[in-house]
Amino acid sequence: MRREANSRRIGGGAASAVGIGADQVAGQCSSGAGRVKLPAMDTAHTAPRRGAAARAGRAGALALAIALTGCSAGAEDDAERRAREAMAQNEGIAVPRRSVAAGLASSEALERRAQAEYAQLLRQASAQRALAPGGHPTLARLQTIANRLIPHTRRFSDRADGWRWEVNLIGSRQVNAFVMPGGKIVFYSAIIERLQLTDDEIAMIMGHEMAHALLEHGRERAGKTMIAQVGTLVASVVSQVLGYGDLGGQLASGAAQLTLLTFSRGDESEADLVGMDIAARAGFDPRAAISLWRKMAEAGRGQPPEFLSTHPSHATRIDTLSAALPKVLPLYARATGQRPESLPPYRSGAGPPVR
Repeated sequence: MRREANSRRIGGGAASAVGIGADQVAGQCSSGAGRVKLPAMDTAHTAPRRGAAARAGRAGALALAIALTGCSAGAEDDAERRAREAMAQNEGIAVPRRSVAAGLASSEALERRAQAEYAQLLRQASAQRALAPGGHPTLARLQTIANRLIPHTRRFSDRADGWRWEVNLIGSRQVNAFVMPGGKIVFYSAIIERLQLTDDEIAMIMGHEMAHALLEHGRERAGKTMIAQVGTLVASVVSQVLGYGDLGGQLASGAAQLTLLTFSRGDESEADLVGMDIAARAGFDPRAAISLWRKMAEAGRGQPPEFLSTHPSHATRIDTLSAALPKVLPLYARATGQRPESLPPYRSGAGPPVR
């Protein structure tokens, strides 16, 4: 996406045991190994003393049973939690496979370059008094949404754990937002204001842009560009050897551009689905993706034909996202403590409710 801002001013369960064997039980529960030994009972006393010892033994046995039950329940709860987490990781949108072309470019180099460009963009926006100050209500809203999404990004990239995520808002008439490699987030004010976005719809956009960074689409495109350039050079040399001038190079160059456009549409569709998955896990209604693209379609009338566009058509996006809803609605329902079949229709003011 274009990043030059047409700026306008914004303004300056461990068990607790008591009685006989309590310390031993607690220790064994925490370690999960070994046996709990009961203290030996003294039988060398008189009958009254033996009666007292028997009562103490019964009380201790009861406390021990309660402690062991608690330990067992705690272990079962922990196992169930791990099983639920593992199941949740396998649900939703599958983690996409990385393109071989990505290996031709360096992640670290792209992230350093992105950091430099991000800092330059913020300096320019600040000089034009278009950078939202800390405490700006819309910026705070974006930061809150980002803080909910970020914990769910590591499923799609191990690198995300080491990123220093940042969120900034720039006053601009452009309907745009992006996330640079390394977790640098920018929203332009017009995309929120003109489209009257709900928090769920903002989460769909932010999740989509996060997905581009997490899946290293920029790195893949850099690698694919290198491959396309090599193909153009080879075609040009072969054509000249055969006496056709540079016709082969020209044809190869055109084919390369169309191939890269196809890759771009594929990246966009992939980011749509991954972004929706991240947002759903964070408790944002994934059906907002449908209402969002209805709004986008209304705002973007006159877009070029899909074949020559770097993005899928709005209708194609809506169909793809609708087909994926059965995979992500259970994630959203779980995150919000609801049942998928009991979810009310999603309403945002853009077209009919989404069911």
